[in-house]
Amino acid sequence: MVRALAFATGLALMLAGCSLAEGEVASASSSDAGLSGILFVANKRGNTLSKIDLETGGEIKRVASCTNPHELATSPDGRYVALACYGGTTVDIFQTGDLNRILRHELGANARPHGIVWHKNGSIYVTAEGQKAIYKLSTNVPKPKPIHVQTAFSTGQDGSHMIAVAPDESAAWTTDLGSKTVTRIDLSGDRPLPLHVTVGVEPEGIALTPDGKTLWISARGSNKAYALDPDTLEIRKELDTGAFPLRLAIRPQGDFAVTSDLADGGLTVIDLAKGVVVRKIAVSSPAEAEKRQQVTILWSEDGTRIYVAETGSDTVAEVDFASGKVLRRLNAGKGGDGLAILANE
Repeated sequence: MVRALAFATGLALMLAGCSLAEGEVASASSSDAGLSGILFVANKRGNTLSKIDLETGGEIKRVASCTNPHELATSPDGRYVALACYGGTTVDIFQTGDLNRILRHELGANARPHGIVWHKNGSIYVTAEGQKAIYKLSTNVPKPKPIHVQTAFSTGQDGSHMIAVAPDESAAWTTDLGSKTVTRIDLSGDRPLPLHVTVGVEPEGIALTPDGKTLWISARGSNKAYALDPDTLEIRKELDTGAFPLRLAIRPQGDFAVTSDLADGGLTVIDLAKGVVVRKIAVSSPAEAEKRQQVTILWSEDGTRIYVAETGSDTVAEVDFASGKVLRRLNAGKGGDGLAILANE
């Protein structure tokens, strides 16, 4: 229904986008009503983890987490959330219900874990930026006798930051800020050397299409998005985006991607089938962008909403994808960055 609405409203509506002042909520309608579900936010300046009720927009709970947490991911069964502690050396696992920390994976000196994926098959994949590596973590949760299994894979690149993992766990890909490269790591038993390519200037955002056939990268220094062959890392297409596209996220339905354009406070919408930019969404404005510091973006499971972390104003903007309208801003902790969502707790 939402996809039909998006096209039926016409080009004028698709190009529309508006911003709200902090704390302002758009007038309620059936399309504006809050979704059921829970949003988790890693608050990197507050060293906390927030739990927000999406139906009411209220913060249910906030707990101390670890130093400078950046990214997080929920388990396939929805019972746990894993937090990458970028200011330290651990991946911490919390229960989604009460936010009690139950496990801690220690990755070793100078790990600086950042990008994280909790794979549908149960393993956690995380970058260790300071070690030029990624880890595969396996944990039998819940307790009483947790077992930690860690497998390290070298990227050989400086600043391996964000990560994507193949649906069949055959490979993983990282964006490497220090080396300014994209890396493919084979996760099979053969363990050939990683493959590296330079993609634009300062590639950072990364996402794999649900079918595993195309790897999308946003390069923040180039103001571009790139479609790559996942196996060879050959560039198939490049597109102009907004300014400083820090993140790229693909709609769960696999039809659209958006980039988070930090320097102009907007989102660039890409039609993946056509490989073209189809519209821009104004989450804030270029004048507000420095204050807001828009970073991580996340789709709702049904693809109707985009959640945008604004780490400078300690808010998360909720955007209606069909209209491009900012419905409301949710208050989180200080420096909210990483986002994860559960459709139903």
